[in-house]
Amino acid sequence: MAVHAVAHLNFRGEAREALEFYRAVFGGEIRIATYGDFGMPKDVPGADRVVFGQVTGDNGFQVMAYDVPGTTAPAPSGETTRENGTTITTEKFFLSVSGDSVDEAGEFWKKLSEDAKIIEPFGPSRWAPAFGMLQDRFGVTWILQVAA
Repeated sequence: MAVHAVAHLNFRGEAREALEFYRAVFGGEIRIATYGDFGMPKDVPGADRVVFGQVTGDNGFQVMAYDVPGTTAPAPSGETTRENGTTITTEKFFLSVSGDSVDEAGEFWKKLSEDAKIIEPFGPSRWAPAFGMLQDRFGVTWILQVAA
């Protein structure tokens, strides 16, 4: 099983739920904290509720999740990069799971598809024994496939 998912995602208020969901799907360890846990003053907006964390799955899956309130990630003067040069994305990544068998990939499909929008059903395709695409309940698009 190969999981090509190392991502930093802004869940805008749903980071805790997303991390717990991915931990249930992929196993492994989860670490969650709030800004308040690190002593940010209570008068800083969201200090006690803005969550950030990480899931490191048993099979190599890794996701860093955080909450930035509002409809856009913070950037000075509407720029798309922070001062340190890192990109601020408002789009979700395409993440992929490549299984060694249809059954193996199918198990992940079942877990990820809970409350998901199915873009392409998981099943045989022209180029692989199995392929499927869905957008999970948090808006992250997943590609699952078993190589030919």
